[in-house]
Amino acid sequence: MGQRPSRAVRLEGARGPLSAQESKAILARLASRGVETGIFERHLALEEGVAGSPLTVGNKVVLLQDGPATFAAMFEAIRGARDHIHMETYIIEDDEVGRKFAAALKAKQAQGVEVTLVYDSVGSLETPKAFFKALSDSGVKLVEYNPVNPLTAKAGWDVNQRDHRKLLIVDGRSVFLGGINISSVYSRGSSRGGSSRRGSVAGWRDTHLMIEGPVVAEFQKLYLATWEKQKGAALASRNHFPRPVTAGGDLVRAIGSTPDDDYSLIYATLISAIGAAESSVHLTNAYFVPDPQLLAALKDAAARGVDVSIILPGNSDSWLVFNAGRSYYAELLAGGVKIHERRGPLLHAKTASIDGVWSTVGSTNLDWRSFLYNDEVNAVILGAQFGGQMRAVFDADLAASDAITPQSWSDRALAHRAREVAARLWAYWL
Repeated sequence: MGQRPSRAVRLEGARGPLSAQESKAILARLASRGVETGIFERHLALEEGVAGSPLTVGNKVVLLQDGPATFAAMFEAIRGARDHIHMETYIIEDDEVGRKFAAALKAKQAQGVEVTLVYDSVGSLETPKAFFKALSDSGVKLVEYNPVNPLTAKAGWDVNQRDHRKLLIVDGRSVFLGGINISSVYSRGSSRGGSSRRGSVAGWRDTHLMIEGPVVAEFQKLYLATWEKQKGAALASRNHFPRPVTAGGDLVRAIGSTPDDDYSLIYATLISAIGAAESSVHLTNAYFVPDPQLLAALKDAAARGVDVSIILPGNSDSWLVFNAGRSYYAELLAGGVKIHERRGPLLHAKTASIDGVWSTVGSTNLDWRSFLYNDEVNAVILGAQFGGQMRAVFDADLAASDAITPQSWSDRALAHRAREVAARLWAYWL
C-alpha cells in the first residue's frame, strides 16, 4: 500500500471528481508545503491504495483542544442550524453539560429543525431514562444503539458491539468529531481543575475537529447508515446532502469502521501509514492495548531509524486497560519505541501524526475493542500545514509527560508487574 499507484491520483471536490490535471495541480501545491515532497507523495499513494471513501479537497479543518473550546464551537453551530442536526455519541450524561446540550437540541427542534440523536446503551448506561424521555417528548428522534435490554432491541442483539463514535453534523455543512463525549468531565480545560463522574479533580485532555467542506457528506453517509442499521424512525425529507461548497484547502478522508466490516479500515490505514513512515510516528492515545501487528509495525519503524514516540495516560479511568497497556512497555522499549506518560489530567485523545504530513484524529483507541467490536470514526488529513499544528500539540503534551526509560521500567515494583500480568489476560476483550 505504500507504493505509488500505477494511475494518477484523482480527487473529489465541491463539484464532484476533479480532472487529472486539476488533481495534479492541487497535489503539487500541497506537496510543496512540506520539506520533503517525496514523503507527501508516498503517503498520498498509501491513502489512494486503501479502499473506502474518496480523498476530498476543498475542506477547512479546525483543530480543537479540550472541552471548553470544543463545546463552544458545537453550541455555536447548533444555534445556527436551519435544516437538521445529527448527533452520535458514546456517552451523554445527565449533568451540567449534558443538560445544556439537551436544552439546545430541544430548542432547535421547537424551531422546526430536524434533530436526531444516536447514543450508545452501555456508554450512557448511567444516564436516567427520564433524560431521554424529555428529549423524545420534545420531538427529538432517538436511537439507543444496541440496547443492553434485549427486549428493546430493534436490530438484533449483540451487547458486545458498541457505538464509540462522536459525531455532530449540522445542516450537512459542518461536522465535529474526535474523542470528546457529552460530559462535564470536559467542563474545564485540561490545565485547570474540573469535575468528573469518576472522581478526578482535573479536566480531561482531549482533541476534537471541526470540518467544513465537501467531505462532510461522507460523514453524513456514515451517520445515516448507522441510523438505518439500528432501525431508527423514518426521517423527514430534509436537505441532508446540500450542494457542496469549497471551504478551505485541506485534503481529507472520512473513515468509518463497524464490526460488520471484513476488517477495520481505520486499522488498515494506520498500519499502512506506520509501515510507510520515513521520519516520525507520533501517537497520542487514551487506551493502548496493541495487537501483534501493531506492535510489529511500531518496532519495525523504530528499527529503520524512524522516531517512534507514544504519549499515553499517566492515570486512567480503566484499571484493566491501563495495566494491560503497560504490560507491553518492556517489549516496545527494547525495540526502540519511546514511551511517555502524561501527567495531571486524564488523557483521552486519539491522534496520530506521521512524517509531518499524514494525520488522523477520531474516536479510535489503539486496542482490540476499537478495531474489532466498536463503531468508530476518524478523519485523515494530508498535508504539512495541518501536520505542523499536530506537531505543536504533540510537543505540548510531550512537555507535560514523563519519559519511561528501559532502566526506570525494569526497576518498577513487583506489585505493578503483578497487576500488568493479570490485566494482560483480558487484552483481547479490552
